[in-house]
Amino acid sequence: MKSFILKSMGCKSNQYEGALITQSLIDKEFVITEEISEADYFILNSCTVTQKTDNKAFYILRNAKHINPSIKTVLTGCIAQVEKENLLDNEFIDFVIGNDEKLNIADFLLDDIKFAVGNIMIQEQFNNTLLFDTAKTRACVKIQDGCDNRCSYCVIPFARGKSRSASKDFILEQINTLYSHNFKEIVLTGIHIGQWGKDINETFFDLLRFLEKNSPIERIRMGSINPLELNNEIIDFLASSSKFCPHFHLSLQSACNETLKCMNRFYTVEHYLEQIEQINKKFKLPFLGCDIIVGFVGESDSDFTTTVENLRKSGLTQIHTFPYSIRKGTLAEKMVGHIPETIKEYRANVIKQISNINFKKFLKNNINTTHSVLIEKHLDKHTGFLKGVSENYLKIVIQDNDDISMLNTIQKVNITKINNDTLFGKIVK
Repeated sequence: MKSFILKSMGCKSNQYEGALITQSLIDKEFVITEEISEADYFILNSCTVTQKTDNKAFYILRNAKHINPSIKTVLTGCIAQVEKENLLDNEFIDFVIGNDEKLNIADFLLDDIKFAVGNIMIQEQFNNTLLFDTAKTRACVKIQDGCDNRCSYCVIPFARGKSRSASKDFILEQINTLYSHNFKEIVLTGIHIGQWGKDINETFFDLLRFLEKNSPIERIRMGSINPLELNNEIIDFLASSSKFCPHFHLSLQSACNETLKCMNRFYTVEHYLEQIEQINKKFKLPFLGCDIIVGFVGESDSDFTTTVENLRKSGLTQIHTFPYSIRKGTLAEKMVGHIPETIKEYRANVIKQISNINFKKFLKNNINTTHSVLIEKHLDKHTGFLKGVSENYLKIVIQDNDDISMLNTIQKVNITKINNDTLFGKIVK
């Protein structure tokens, strides 16, 4: 029997697909191991959203070869799809497998096929492969793949192809399967989940209402969503839902209208600031995260100041910040006005400071409040106590409690204190 290690980088879709790859390898009698020195194969399910992630991927593969020179390295995922056969020129890469082929990795390894990357742009159908279990407490459910947008900075449409939707029946079957394995919460994920249904004459709102009515799962969390695909009707529906969590991650990318235009993002700052205000009105202490790219091509000092001012008044909980990274083949690559790396890093640090202030304020606002908390399957490694995640995405350590009978259950927890940005709470009897 052959042994393997698998590492998935990047988005929740990649994490979900990594679990499917592991499942398929085990079905073909491969054995999973945690030690590189013991493994026959090292499989990296890669992300190519920035140059930094590319560099990290190549470092991981080189390091695996350094630790175990006889190991066979397999690069799959988005880098493999974009760079293709050029990757085999690297002495630390033995197999290159594309995004549409990754769930059949076992067959390529058994047949010693070194290269398998097809034309993902011609793919029309969503890959309906069920995931039966995962070690995680909250399971991802992939509802969509690909993206039909052409944001000027983004290479992902060329790595993932056109938008393809899973059917409602398949999504419900996947949720039912996870529910039968005692999962209490699922996260709807995809490359652009708000485009769900576009190719099958339905809408994302149709899916949300269908899952509210038909899904047996207790909690449903949405992945990242474009502000154009979140309207007041959906916000009102989610506010009245008995299943959907008050947790939003908005794919904003900038808080300056001029920069948004250059990015080919077709909404305005005013539009999504109004959305954020509506969410904060409709929900009690909702978690509002977002992504912001700083140092985009042509972003002036004035543009950046506008972004800073808008983010300070935005009511966001947490801001994930990324310095702009040139991606080969995108419109932005050839634009005039690229920003020096030192300025990008400075701007990223400014936004991170705003995020830290907002997040600390959010944590404090939750002290002395009671939440529904999904207790994770493992005790907190620092304290040895129970830990869990609230419906509004707070990570909470259960004070002085290591009762393993509560693992993977939903409990009412009162948040009592905060220590070094860690929340502590007690079970409400």
